Amino acid sequence: MRKAGLGQWIKRVALTLLLLLAILVLALWFFLRGSLAQLDGRRTVPTLSGSVNIARDGQGIPTISGGDRKDVAYATGFAHAQDRYFQMDLLRRVAAGELAELFGPRALPVDKEHRLHRFRARAEAVLQAMPAGDRELLARYAAGVNDGVNSLGTRPFEYALIRVSPRPWSEADSLLVIWAMYFDLQGGQEARELARGWLKEHATPEQLAVLLPESTQWDAPLDAASVPAPDAPFPDQAPAWWGRATAKESARIAGLAGADGGGAAELRGMVGSNNWAVAGSRSQDGGAIVADDMHLGLQLPHIWYRAVLMVPDGHGATRRVAGVTLPGVPLVVAGSNGHVAWGFTNSYGDYADLVTLETDPAQPGKLRTPAGWESPAVHEEIILVKDAAAEKFTVRETSLGPVREVAGRSYAVHWVAHAREAVSLAAGRLEMATTLDDALAVAKRSGLPAQNFVAGDSKGNIGWTIAGPLPRRAQPGLASTFPLAGETLAAGWQGLLAPEAYPVVRNPASGQLSTANSRLLMGADAAKLGDGGFDLGARAHQVRDSVAALGAKTNEKGVYSVALDDRALFLAGWRERALAALDEQAVAAGGANSAQRAAARELLSKNWSGHASVDSAGYRIARGFMWSMYELLYGGASAEMGKLADKADMAAASARWPVVVARLLDEQPAGWLPPQYASWKDLQLAAIDRTVAAMTKEGKPLATATWGERNTQDIAHPIASAAPALRRWLSAPGDQMPGDSHMPRVAGRKFGQSERMVVSPGKEEQGIFNMPGGQSGHPLSPYFLAGHADWVSGKATPFLPGPAQHMLTFVKVVN
Repeated sequence: MRKAGLGQWIKRVALTLLLLLAILVLALWFFLRGSLAQLDGRRTVPTLSGSVNIARDGQGIPTISGGDRKDVAYATGFAHAQDRYFQMDLLRRVAAGELAELFGPRALPVDKEHRLHRFRARAEAVLQAMPAGDRELLARYAAGVNDGVNSLGTRPFEYALIRVSPRPWSEADSLLVIWAMYFDLQGGQEARELARGWLKEHATPEQLAVLLPESTQWDAPLDAASVPAPDAPFPDQAPAWWGRATAKESARIAGLAGADGGGAAELRGMVGSNNWAVAGSRSQDGGAIVADDMHLGLQLPHIWYRAVLMVPDGHGATRRVAGVTLPGVPLVVAGSNGHVAWGFTNSYGDYADLVTLETDPAQPGKLRTPAGWESPAVHEEIILVKDAAAEKFTVRETSLGPVREVAGRSYAVHWVAHAREAVSLAAGRLEMATTLDDALAVAKRSGLPAQNFVAGDSKGNIGWTIAGPLPRRAQPGLASTFPLAGETLAAGWQGLLAPEAYPVVRNPASGQLSTANSRLLMGADAAKLGDGGFDLGARAHQVRDSVAALGAKTNEKGVYSVALDDRALFLAGWRERALAALDEQAVAAGGANSAQRAAARELLSKNWSGHASVDSAGYRIARGFMWSMYELLYGGASAEMGKLADKADMAAASARWPVVVARLLDEQPAGWLPPQYASWKDLQLAAIDRTVAAMTKEGKPLATATWGERNTQDIAHPIASAAPALRRWLSAPGDQMPGDSHMPRVAGRKFGQSERMVVSPGKEEQGIFNMPGGQSGHPLSPYFLAGHADWVSGKATPFLPGPAQHMLTFVKVVN
């Protein structure tokens, strides 16, 4: 009886606990659902000029329409906040150096690095100087944002998890979102200059001429049909550091790379974005066709938010502006307005200088700039820290910019991002552009990180220029790519280039334009951009040739196909070199490596499709071989550069290093063979053995180490790292992706095509679009991953939203 009674009691306790757990789960479920966006209904807003609607289609893509542009901005802010407030918050905090307020002391290093630039103070100053109309637009957008987040049933789920309340949005915060993109798109220029400065101090001018070519045969500039291969003669001897790879650095790199080479350098080397345009002379319908796929880091929610804005044109009609918006800003970033379509790629010009500052014990507290001795302004910044005391951070600022201390040296960071013209809403004038020339004029006066702007109009015209501020240099050239001091100080930039002086290309005879982060110009105008870290050029080369191959007449589907081109044209040469090294003698003499060398040769021969395909181990071997050569030759130097800045290494100093190494292997100058190798063939075999060893770690058969196994996506919400137990609900599927960095279809584990857009202005119904992730940042929303699978598969889906399934209406209060 007692045993039976005890058993009944245990059952009752267990049932009670299960019931409590179920109640807790249900409570959590309803709490989380409380922060889902409102999709339908009617809301009254006293400050509206009239009614405004948000109509959403089956993927949650809104069409926002109203009779007043400021009302549309209000509704855009409302939608952004309800779907993406946490993302917006992170963007403004990244720019302002305010992440520690959310995440505690672990965010302090990033906050201090970014707080140096005092962008919140700059945002307030820019706001005061903005045109009244732009400031009013930001105010109405901010009102919509705050109403949107405050009208949620519960605070956004992220804040509940980290135990913080969301802070209201301000007009200045929208400017900070633009500055966040400066960090993303130009933030590596300091590390690049430090890496190049180290090289300059550890190599002769003759060696530098070889190591840092200014262009290669892979470049595809807009003003030249071809570019000669680098031909600077190899000096008799390599630098003293050449070939001194360190085991510690190599292990660190290989681990970060996913166990087959490249690592942190490789991840930073995946510079991003392609765009191209076909003129009306080559389109089936006679209008221009513009394509854009901007490459960025991938996470959930995605950086872009699709939208259609129906705005009054000032003449009694409505202008439809469709494309992608950036949550935090009330504008369409890339898209089409029915008359003109446009897209961006990062330009990688030279937009920042590190200027060496001198000190003198006789003048304490003063720093010497090119203008003479200065007493820098001192700013005490307070960084709020969650669950800890606030930190005081001192910023010293000279006339050239804030002071950065690196390895016992002081530098002024003279960055275009500090200019008052760096951020603005001028790009919003693209909404009303009617011709290509209208769009080019707007682009040149825009306040955003300098981008390659490619546009086309409904009449068939196409053109390129730079959108965003360009520095003006009295003595442009190679000197400005190193830290400036002494005799090179004149290479620094002073003021901004006048928009009228920007380089422009209109309607080239080829009927096409394309850019892909590499060198754009070879003529005199090239000096206006400089080189702030151009890509190698192989991707640009392939984009250009793929667009040319579309022929005399093409359409949107043909233009879209270029974005999915994953042919391994650049890596083919590395495969051939690996096969040449893996001859019968090399396999037989491999000792313990003989079997693996034979397997590698077999896979390079027979498991090579000519593409970066997911089932190819041969592609992965060829790619790993190239990156292992990088580690063996540059590893020691990169380790030394890395002591100066996290992002400083040889790949930062020059993305053209593969051409340098390929040239070495082909010409084999005796003085450049590292002494630990008996021959150039031995060096190449060491790189192959290293690659194979990493790919077969833990006993994995080499044939199963495919590119897809390596290139498996890891796209997740940032909260997933703070709450690993929720990761499965906060992540996209781990799809294996074709594509890589030196081809149009750029694809990495956490990096890739942030959108694929193809559109002919005036024929938007025929346009194509897809992007990773969905509209909502909420994992319980049906729109969290809506459309993601189409992006993974490369399915051509419509540019415009589908039929409306939900309608939210805002009306003005009538007394």
